[in-house]
Amino acid sequence: MKQRTVWNAQLYDQKHAFVAEYGKGLIEWLAPKPRERILDLGCGTGHLAHTIAQAGCEVVGMDASAEMVEQARRAFPELHFEVGDAADFSFTEPFDAIFSNATLHWVLDYQAAIACMYRHLKPGGRLVLEMGGAGNIEQIIRQLRTELQNRGYRSQSELQLWFFPGIGTYTSALEAAGFQVEIAQHYDRPTQLQSSAHGVEDWLSMFAGAFFEGVPEGKAAEIRAQVQAAARPHLFRDGHWYADYKRLRVMAVKPLRADKD
Repeated sequence: MKQRTVWNAQLYDQKHAFVAEYGKGLIEWLAPKPRERILDLGCGTGHLAHTIAQAGCEVVGMDASAEMVEQARRAFPELHFEVGDAADFSFTEPFDAIFSNATLHWVLDYQAAIACMYRHLKPGGRLVLEMGGAGNIEQIIRQLRTELQNRGYRSQSELQLWFFPGIGTYTSALEAAGFQVEIAQHYDRPTQLQSSAHGVEDWLSMFAGAFFEGVPEGKAAEIRAQVQAAARPHLFRDGHWYADYKRLRVMAVKPLRADKD
């Protein structure tokens, strides 16, 4: 059965706005042009789709979370948002570009997602993405798995929620689907969390809730607190918590003569 993450869209905007803030740099890679049709794949609460639309583009925002899409529609009623699966979506009109920020590491069937993106681009269209790369949030998740295991939550400790590839794995998959990869970067991006008291605990509540399914809330709170305490020597400095993010950023194009079509 596919694991569905239930998102708290308000908490996402209130305490994890860094996701959209870092995404603004990715828009510079996208360089949207007036009258282009652009898909924001994994649009979240719609802030980056709104920014892209200000360039005069027709933007479609899609996200797997109905909660996120509902909030995006309320915030930006002039834009089109819909719920969809990044590994299995369908639009009647192709796109000049597909933009995806902090989403594709949630898609375990990454080859299906790549095939979908390729099909939905016009020849000459571009794909601009950033996602978690190899080693992303390693400190936090290693400690989380240890705490769950130590408390007898074996199935939760073995959950595979994300796909964090290296450059070679992901660019090879893009090329196998027909893309021409123009730029690929893998880099460290320690990311400051909002709360100096509960930064890691808040991060776990927002992004790792699936690990706590079947765990009583009192026990889950204890585990989150213990993970944060164990991470302190590695992730707390100068009065702030930092998540140990490692990112993969890629720009690829669908060739004008696309053999895969």
